[in-house]
Amino acid sequence: MKKFVLATANPGKVREMRELLGRLGFDIVTREDIGIDIEIEETGTTFYENALLKAEAICALSGLPSIADDSGLSVAALGGEPGVLSSSYGDDDLTDSGRCTYLLDKMKNMELRDAKFVCTIVCVFPDGRKLSAQGECEGEIIKAPRGANGFGYDPVFYLKDLGKTMAELTMEEKNALSHRGKALRAFAEELGVEI
Repeated sequence: MKKFVLATANPGKVREMRELLGRLGFDIVTREDIGIDIEIEETGTTFYENALLKAEAICALSGLPSIADDSGLSVAALGGEPGVLSSSYGDDDLTDSGRCTYLLDKMKNMELRDAKFVCTIVCVFPDGRKLSAQGECEGEIIKAPRGANGFGYDPVFYLKDLGKTMAELTMEEKNALSHRGKALRAFAEELGVEI
């Protein structure tokens, strides 16, 4: 079984990616597992560019195939904001809860609340090969946070068909329909892994 290192340092993403990729038969290690502690500046203008920056940096440092994702929330009424700036939206010092509050304040008088989560996965191999996949999850932004699971904008991202926010789902439910789950399954298919 081939070993892959996750380029993310985000604990929520690590938990989701490790759980799903492990179930698909991947041998997954984290940056922390192999002693890599660096800050990678996300200077890209797209999810793909940012994921590629992270995957290339960690692959070069580890000598292992590196899987990175860049993901975020795109709100139609805000012209696609926060987009690639999802993790620093409002202010770099805000917590996840603070970013949700900032988003809700910006949308308080808006009736159109359609949104989607987008995730791009990029894997860079030591021989220079690259694989990528993308997943999306449609929903809407509710007016007050609900649920204690997940991270980021999960408490304000409402899935109409289920009548729940992303933060009200179990990990298994979330991985079955989330943007990251879809992108990771598409990535696994690119690699030829049986799901």
